[in-house]
Amino acid sequence: MPNRLADATSPYLQQHADNPVDWWEWGPEAFAEARRRDVPILLSVGYAACHWCHVMAHESFEDDLVAAAVNADFVPVKVDREERPDVDSVYMAATTALTGQGGWPMTCLLTPDGDPFFAGTYFPKPQFLQLLGQASAVWREQRDRVLESSTHIASRLREITTATTPLPIDAEGLDRAAAILRGQFDDARGGFGGAPKFPPSMVLEFLLRHHARTGSADALAMVGATCEAMARGGMYDQLGGGFARYSVDADWVVPHFEKMLYDNAQLLRVYAHWLRATGSPLARRVVRETADFLVRDLRTTEGGFASALDADTVVDGHSSEGLTYVWTPAQLVDVLGDEDGRRVASLLGVTETGTFEHGTSTLQLRSDPDDEQWWYAARERLLAARAERPQPARDDKVVTSWNGLAIAALADAAVITGDQELLEIASRAAEFVVDTHLVDGRLRRSSKDGRVGQPAGVADDYGNLAEGLLALNQATGDPRWLGIAKDLLDTAVESFAAEDGGFHDTPADGEQLLLRPRNQADNAEPSGQSALAGALLTCSALTGVPVMRERADAALAAAGQLATRDPRFGGWALAVAEAAAAGPLQVAVVSPTPDDPRARKLLAITRAATSPGLVIAPGAPDTPGTPLLAERPLVAGGAAAYVCRGFVCDAPVTEPGDLRNALAR
Repeated sequence: MPNRLADATSPYLQQHADNPVDWWEWGPEAFAEARRRDVPILLSVGYAACHWCHVMAHESFEDDLVAAAVNADFVPVKVDREERPDVDSVYMAATTALTGQGGWPMTCLLTPDGDPFFAGTYFPKPQFLQLLGQASAVWREQRDRVLESSTHIASRLREITTATTPLPIDAEGLDRAAAILRGQFDDARGGFGGAPKFPPSMVLEFLLRHHARTGSADALAMVGATCEAMARGGMYDQLGGGFARYSVDADWVVPHFEKMLYDNAQLLRVYAHWLRATGSPLARRVVRETADFLVRDLRTTEGGFASALDADTVVDGHSSEGLTYVWTPAQLVDVLGDEDGRRVASLLGVTETGTFEHGTSTLQLRSDPDDEQWWYAARERLLAARAERPQPARDDKVVTSWNGLAIAALADAAVITGDQELLEIASRAAEFVVDTHLVDGRLRRSSKDGRVGQPAGVADDYGNLAEGLLALNQATGDPRWLGIAKDLLDTAVESFAAEDGGFHDTPADGEQLLLRPRNQADNAEPSGQSALAGALLTCSALTGVPVMRERADAALAAAGQLATRDPRFGGWALAVAEAAAAGPLQVAVVSPTPDDPRARKLLAITRAATSPGLVIAPGAPDTPGTPLLAERPLVAGGAAAYVCRGFVCDAPVTEPGDLRNALAR
């Protein structure tokens, strides 16, 4: 019989709905049950695309012996870390403090009041059974020691999450951060540090903006080398587009095969901005292919974007990582014939010994093919053949924050490449998320199949969705998106503000957890604090509301210590600080009609500019809800561009050359 998870909006929880373990969702009912039975909570945290979560589920949670031990002496609670990042953050802090490391699946034992007294990650079945037996005995026989330990752990966790000393990120700090990154850069392979290598999306965005503001050749070179290495290696899907989560090696050859929305959204935006800065043909190809991947493989029927594709492919009940994606020379010949198969094997680095497991190889495109038309025909045949293989599962959960990242990326890619269809797709995603996830003025974290979940939105949901809507506003000129973004930011400032000027992850009126989480590091995605800082900065430039700029500056200062000391974990804060240092540079392009040819030329010139402080307001003069267009008349009845700094504008220009000169000043 299905357990309590059958009706969950999380695909990860639904994966465990038929376990013999008597799972509960996180909530007061589970803790009340633990108090009633006088037993500990067994907290298990993971996510749908997690390889080792699947392994532990198969070994332990699907096993009757393990289930009997769990059900007898614990109240088991299953949490999707992507649906409840607040719960994950609190207990990951405990796990890291107790063990020195973290990861998923995360396994914690809690008192019925939620205080942790044991934490770890993956346990093989024998060790897990041993843990359950020992923990149950200690709970029964040494309760006082358990409670004393859990109280001490909870107290210590609260101490280490206190406010930081603000440090404004000035031009000197930005230069210092870039220099630190230069010292950590892998000149031979691109990227930073050794294996495993994660795509440094936000760091690359910072370096692109640093180059645009300062002209630093080093900054642009690090971006170019890293973007090229990632796009030519096995971490990039050479057939279907899109990036895997990370590379297990330093050379970007073997990926961890899960493909996450947040990675691909951020990388799509980075490659679009790299294309704008350099005109790189490789960047243009990656932008097109990654956008195709998002739309083809992650877009839901409602118009939003699903969270991820699994790392594993399941065949006959057994999971196999990478099965969908890897090839042998013989398999290439089977699809393409002898001559083309061998030619593609040479081009993509597919060898008899293999670069992955069991003689299979990941696909690398280390150099461009001599005949692009031949290659693209072969690529389509291989992609069609791959579609006949077993496919990884998709996590259909639509997360507010990550959809905000996707909306921003698609909007930017659309205006940089001129692909109007991408703009329409971004607009549809925005409509779905706003219409479904915004409930009574407050955001919810996620939905599935159009049904919104109960978990409240956290800070990065507000910041990243506002960022996406502001990018969409600048791409379309539709004032609706600016208005909604401003309302979201007003709510966020009221709900998430911290005493030091930064932001907590959870709202002041939200569920009271063991502690109020506040992650200040930009890790796989922007922290809530950095996301809100960036959106507040952009919104202030578009609306002229000075308090938004003040709040953005305060949030950046709250992030300043970490970002300037360890810039690999402060990439988005540094990128936002670059925008603050360079701006606001505001350009209003007024047009007599939506498709006026002169207005299109002026907009194209403006959108080709790389200043990180640039914001754009296209539309008719005095468009309601667009402050930058107020009192900006047409010139002689025709289109004109107003270049402004802090709402103080130069004389309007109507000629492309004059606009280029004005933007260059």
